[in-house]
Amino acid sequence: MLNGKKIVAVLPAYNAAKTLEITYREIPLDVVDEVILVDDASRDQTADVARRLGIHTIIHAENKGYGGNQKTCYRTALDRGADIVIMLHPDYQYTPLLLPAMAAMIAWGEFDAVLASRILGTGALKGGMPLYKYIANRFLTFVENILLGQKLSEYHTGYRAFSREVLEDLPLDLNSDDFVFDNQMLAQIAWFDFRIGELSCPTKYFSDASSISFRRSVTYGLGVLRTALTFRLCKLKLLDSARAFGKTRENEISSGKAKGL
Repeated sequence: MLNGKKIVAVLPAYNAAKTLEITYREIPLDVVDEVILVDDASRDQTADVARRLGIHTIIHAENKGYGGNQKTCYRTALDRGADIVIMLHPDYQYTPLLLPAMAAMIAWGEFDAVLASRILGTGALKGGMPLYKYIANRFLTFVENILLGQKLSEYHTGYRAFSREVLEDLPLDLNSDDFVFDNQMLAQIAWFDFRIGELSCPTKYFSDASSISFRRSVTYGLGVLRTALTFRLCKLKLLDSARAFGKTRENEISSGKAKGL
């Protein structure tokens, strides 16, 4: 715990048997109170490894997609009393050693959500990020910052921390079950005026680390642009915000953070 807050790390897993143990062994369990893994119908021994390590494990009978996996992660963490939830990929691409720093930024009330950015600093390309992904990341982030009115270094990291209030208030079930879920979630966070912090995070690209194909990357990029454009059109009242952000009247949001919707 930090500042009396229960901290839960959630691991959305798919065919992560080779990297799960090394990832888990680096999680600072003196700060993290519980680890939850959701196995999205893996074809390897991910669930067996997780259970051997003593991780609370949930198995999807059918593959629900990256976004669908996260929805189960967050619901389970909230049901188990989490105050701060940190999503960590079990493919060892991101270092678990940053978990305490990310949790601390929320535990003492400075931020509502925290992103571990691969772009802050100079580590992305040195860590092996393909050049085309780096260029796409910078372009999409530039467009999103303009349309969402933010100043983030990147929107595409898979290492994220959220307060309980964020996860309870966001209409996550409206989001895709595919990879664009991540961006839809950030757009919702910005829509409800939650505070987003960032810290620099090294990253590693290697053969056992998860990655999506070029074709799916293009689909993801188009989804990102659509999400950002939807946000701006809703702000301009040219689209019905309920379609993307749910019922957004201030008296229906428990945090009272929605403004001018």
